Amino acid sequence: MKAFVENRFGLFVLVVVALAALYGVAFVTRPAPQLPRQEGPSKVAVESVTAVCPGTKGASVQVRVPEGLSGERMKNAGPYVKHGPAALEAGYTTRVTEGGQRGLAGVRCTEPAATTWLVGPGPAEADVRLYLTNADKAPALFDVQVHAAEGQVSGDQGVGLELAPGEHREIDLKTLAPAADVMAVGITTAFGRIAVAARATMADGGGVDWLPSATPPATRVVVPGIPGGGGRRQLLIAAPGENDALVRIKAVTEDAEYAMKGRESADVLAGSVAAVDVTTGIGGESAALVLDSNVPIVAGAIITGTGDRSDVAFTAGTPVLNLGSAVAVNGAGSRLVLTALGGPGRARVQVVPAKGAAAAPVELDVPAGRTRSVKLKAKGAFAVLVTPVSGELYGARVIEERLKSGLLITAQPLAPARVWTLVPALTETARVVLP
Repeated sequence: MKAFVENRFGLFVLVVVALAALYGVAFVTRPAPQLPRQEGPSKVAVESVTAVCPGTKGASVQVRVPEGLSGERMKNAGPYVKHGPAALEAGYTTRVTEGGQRGLAGVRCTEPAATTWLVGPGPAEADVRLYLTNADKAPALFDVQVHAAEGQVSGDQGVGLELAPGEHREIDLKTLAPAADVMAVGITTAFGRIAVAARATMADGGGVDWLPSATPPATRVVVPGIPGGGGRRQLLIAAPGENDALVRIKAVTEDAEYAMKGRESADVLAGSVAAVDVTTGIGGESAALVLDSNVPIVAGAIITGTGDRSDVAFTAGTPVLNLGSAVAVNGAGSRLVLTALGGPGRARVQVVPAKGAAAAPVELDVPAGRTRSVKLKAKGAFAVLVTPVSGELYGARVIEERLKSGLLITAQPLAPARVWTLVPALTETARVVLP
């Protein structure tokens, strides 16, 4: 061994072996390479769309695709399911001027989802019915949870419900929460997806409309599209989690952005729904309501018309218009109610008629911290496309018709267009393979 070490060639071999051992240890124990950090979700193009509307026999569904706008009449009361390309939008409006179903009611065909939230009057104040459709080829297992002023009230009756592929079901919410005056309803799937719609017919002929989907629980919620004019305006706030919510409320009207006197904040007990009358707070102006909370909340608003016989409309918390929006069904008396937060906003608006060429798009400016109401002019049925140009914008489309008996009204918040979708940022982690 001594001779080997004294030999220059042997010493060289020992040095090489030692260096190789050190390199091997360093290679095995090296930290994982740091991937470029992705800030926020990615914007990904939508390839195809499935849109589902609850059935109303005889109703004319307006379908908007990139090629144009067309109408399809519903032959029965079963759900309307439409498969198509990106940007597909569909919906319908019904108009009844007499009887217990009097009112203007509009519904957007929704896409199947794992979670849906709805906010509105409870079964003690209205006949509220859920329309659930499984448009996929796999079964769906889901829960329906109803929150009211006194907390969660649906119990076990709405837990573990099933829908087979292609099946649809109607649920009278009186069977789950008969005494609720106001409510927030969460429909959550354990597996599968469900398209959800809800129709509320107010007691004593007080109007009828469909409840729009609300943004999932979040600490900041914007409820846009509250039209100006007379009638009652009521804000509903739900805290579906396990902690009480302290919610700061701010109104953004045509003339100002402010905390409403006496309604600057609301306390919402865990699991419950609080109702805040904001009629005098917004003073008959078009408005949006901005809510900031210490815990995630869900929110919406009830809009009551004027006249001897009132109608009702609903709006709800809605995402910012980063992805644009489209409303397939519009007509006489339609207008956009847009709100800009944080700074001035600008939107490109285009009307697409059922017959003839689309109108040239126009750009609308909305001052910072203000709401703007803009009439939409076109003959017959038409779709409207809203594309953000700059600023933080929220909005809704409102239709009004004035009759001698009272105002007919319906509202539809501007939901994200089905052209782009946001995919959450992905990070590398060993937790995905851990039990």
